[in-house]
Amino acid sequence: MQVHISILAFLCTALLMTQACAEQTQTCPPGEGVALQVLGSGGPIADDGRASTAYLLWVDGKSRVLIDAGGGSFLRFGESQAAFSDLDFIGLSHFHTDHSADFPALLKSGVFSGRDRPLTVAGPGGGQRFPGLDKYLSSMLDSSDGAYAYLSGYLDGSGGLARIDSIEIAAQAASDENLLAKTSDDIAIYAMHVPHGIVPALAFRVEVRGKSFVFSSDQNASDDRFADFANGATVLIMHMPIPENAGEGARQLHAVPSRIAAVAAAADAESLLLSHFMARSLSNFEQNLALVRKAYAGELLVAEDLYCHTAD
Repeated sequence: MQVHISILAFLCTALLMTQACAEQTQTCPPGEGVALQVLGSGGPIADDGRASTAYLLWVDGKSRVLIDAGGGSFLRFGESQAAFSDLDFIGLSHFHTDHSADFPALLKSGVFSGRDRPLTVAGPGGGQRFPGLDKYLSSMLDSSDGAYAYLSGYLDGSGGLARIDSIEIAAQAASDENLLAKTSDDIAIYAMHVPHGIVPALAFRVEVRGKSFVFSSDQNASDDRFADFANGATVLIMHMPIPENAGEGARQLHAVPSRIAAVAAAADAESLLLSHFMARSLSNFEQNLALVRKAYAGELLVAEDLYCHTAD
């Protein structure tokens, strides 16, 4: 099993992974092929020098799929040299700010991209204190009372803006519907609701050229069906912000390391990319990582902002 570590320099020494550490930086995007780039590997606390959650999928040098747009990812999007005009899909897993706060900033940047074709945006339906995707969009973009009414053209394609084709995914929606069936011949995307406390949340599976990338989002991994959803993933991206001894409240929101390993093993994922870190989740990272390695035998990767993984 190969481990790519780039979180803290001492981990490279402590885990005796010097070569793997040196190899973690790759050129992104590749001119040909498929690559996953981490735009934001952090969480909701501004204490670790990381952008909040966001991931980008490159195909032949074009930024085709964006999953989440947490705070700071707007800057990373630009640093990666991604193009708003190339995006086929934006998936918003849920409406915690560390997964969605930079979405309107990205839309504003898109005004200057020259894009005129519609953009598919998918997100969860609402529940309790959280809006569904359609309400989230209207609260920002409605022409009469949206917070960013001056960008209302994204709702209907007026004013020279690209229309957003929104797909709000209900809690009981089937997870086998290709969200890009009508708009893309080479990329298929599926979504599944996952348990994240009271927060409606989605995992996404992106399939392209025989490769599959599964984004777990924030979840406690208590739904055994997720392993089936992630089955055979080329790369399974799972979030590890809490330690094994986390309290019950934290466990309602997130999976502990041993549970992450169990899910990745059950899914028979080729590679497992751990992400969504904060200073408090890095303080005992070495022990948490050891728990994952104990139960998961595949390639283990650790996210850092702008980290790039090429799918050969």
